[in-house]
Amino acid sequence: MLTWTDFFGLHPNMSPLLEAWQSEQLAIIHACGAPDESRSHFKAMELMERGVDDERGPASGWIGRHLATLNTGNTSPLRAVGMGTRPQRSLSGSVPVSALRSIADFHLGGDQRILQQMRASLETVYANDILGQETLSIMDTLQRLDPTNYQSPISNNYPDTEFGLALKQTAMLIKAEVGLEVSAIDLGGWDTHLRKGSSAGIMPNLMKDLAEGLAAFHADMADHQNQLTTVTMSEFGRRASENGSLGTDHGHGSMMMVLGGNVDGGKVHGQWPGLAEGQLIGPGDLAVTTDYRDVLSEILTKRLNNPATNEIFPEYQPIMPNVDF
Repeated sequence: MLTWTDFFGLHPNMSPLLEAWQSEQLAIIHACGAPDESRSHFKAMELMERGVDDERGPASGWIGRHLATLNTGNTSPLRAVGMGTRPQRSLSGSVPVSALRSIADFHLGGDQRILQQMRASLETVYANDILGQETLSIMDTLQRLDPTNYQSPISNNYPDTEFGLALKQTAMLIKAEVGLEVSAIDLGGWDTHLRKGSSAGIMPNLMKDLAEGLAAFHADMADHQNQLTTVTMSEFGRRASENGSLGTDHGHGSMMMVLGGNVDGGKVHGQWPGLAEGQLIGPGDLAVTTDYRDVLSEILTKRLNNPATNEIFPEYQPIMPNVDF
């Protein structure tokens, strides 16, 4: 185990992130989560994506409300992108967002005849439409981007996984200056009830994919770090003790990672509740001592210059810490 502090450690498969930690551009917030204790993936994800405590709250997503309350003058159709077949729930709202599984999808299989026909049709439709002309310009940019031949100026390449591809394409869009403000990416498979593994297996493989992808993206974005903040979050953590199937069941407290040039990194933030008897909650879970919205609220106000946290997280009053995550 790679030691980070005198108490916390880093799993060997997460070692690609050690450089970011040592350069103080990676911060960990432990014992994070939401107040919901249902331990239901569906309910917990729904509430967290919407940024609410109650299912009766606003149907829009918290990122969608952020976009709606911050007028940046950005009219790009790629202002917010959900990497995948459809946008994440957190992006839903009044501001249109795009779903992007692969930039290669815009190439239409490389059939130039179809591309030319579509371009001619769109030029006719958008002849006198400024926003339409901007869309055509962005399409031209996407046509020139090729993820399969992307040459990153870093030695540690992106992992050859869906997660790695999503991060690589996010980097490409940032560098292409197409107006991207938000990119939402999912990495599933963490429901490890059975044979999760320790040094090898489902969980270590997922940690490897996560760490390699984030490390490659962080290195690739070296020239953009002061304008970029990467956040990881989960709907809940896992049970502190192993179950009878060599896995762990649904828990409560989890952790968040914040990566970027303006992060107060090289530190583990938050109040650690402990794992001893009497410190675990419910059926044996890590307690939540930091609401995930406290972390996101600071990022919204200090990174994205959006003070409208009362609209983004309605009926929740964030506890603004004295430190920057």
